[in-house]
Amino acid sequence: MEQENDFPNFPPECHSLLCKYLSKEIFDALKDKQTRYGFRLTDAIHSGVVNIDSGIGVYAGDKESYFTFAALFDPIIQDYHGFDPVDKHVSNLDPDDLDAPNPDPEGEYILSTRIRVGRNVANLPLGPAISKAQRNRLEKDLSDALMTLKGTLAGTYYPLKGMSEGIRSQLIEDHFLFKTGDRFLEAAGLNRDWPEGRGIFHNDEKTFLVWINEEDQLRIISMQQGGDIKEVFTRLTTAIGEIEKKVQFSYSQHLGYITSCPTNLGTAMRASVHIALPKLAKDMETFKAITDKYHLQIRGIHGEHSESEGGVYDISNRRRLGVTEVQCVQDMHDGVVALIEKEKSL
Repeated sequence: MEQENDFPNFPPECHSLLCKYLSKEIFDALKDKQTRYGFRLTDAIHSGVVNIDSGIGVYAGDKESYFTFAALFDPIIQDYHGFDPVDKHVSNLDPDDLDAPNPDPEGEYILSTRIRVGRNVANLPLGPAISKAQRNRLEKDLSDALMTLKGTLAGTYYPLKGMSEGIRSQLIEDHFLFKTGDRFLEAAGLNRDWPEGRGIFHNDEKTFLVWINEEDQLRIISMQQGGDIKEVFTRLTTAIGEIEKKVQFSYSQHLGYITSCPTNLGTAMRASVHIALPKLAKDMETFKAITDKYHLQIRGIHGEHSESEGGVYDISNRRRLGVTEVQCVQDMHDGVVALIEKEKSL
């Protein structure tokens, strides 16, 4: 942007949280500040300025962004998460505290269960501000750490750069491959030097998966067919514990696990099932009333903004910040139990 220190003029059709909270006063107060990695306000808001149809419109370049530009980030976080600037986040990854017997032992409704968390490494910039050399070094350190995993977590690492067509096709078929990010991530600087410094690790059973340097530096994913939510959560928390022996994650007592997108702060967790609810799908009002009660989100099976296919939906936790990981998964489990009960009664 030529006049990047000028206040951006947003059109009236812009409804992002950036448009809502970036006043001329806040812009002028923050425009000359930068974090120790050289990340500036104009970098943080660039994606939302370029993409006026953004929902949020801001990305953090490092942990410090959330404090240096707090006058903008705090109201956005408060609006999205209902979380005040004085609140503290509490983490709990203990599977023994989760009460989640399989809601569908016969396998009539739940096709698969998947729980993932985002993680970033302490004392490094996040994806929007990381240098090429830092990203490549990080890929080496993280892939080396993953290759030391043992037992059911043991597996193989596949760098995206120079990947053979055979491996590429297999990863696409397994729905494991991540592609270059969308225009929102592009404008945030998250696609730079693609595909260098990126890769995928998965265990031999294909129930545990790690993406390196996608939107966050680590996306740690546990998944399997059917509805054994507790087993999926236990595998995930075991893996997180093992990785944490080698790598320190970026964390704040106020915001929990630090992520580049403010929507993922806190637990950085999405716990979801793919579930067939063809009868309930005909009564969206009742469907939504149940998911709202348990703080759940209804999505199509290909993620956000996608449609349902054959009455199959992706149901996941909506809350991330100010609740523990156990609460996120408990919400999802209890909501799924209620959805199945309702489907059976129709």
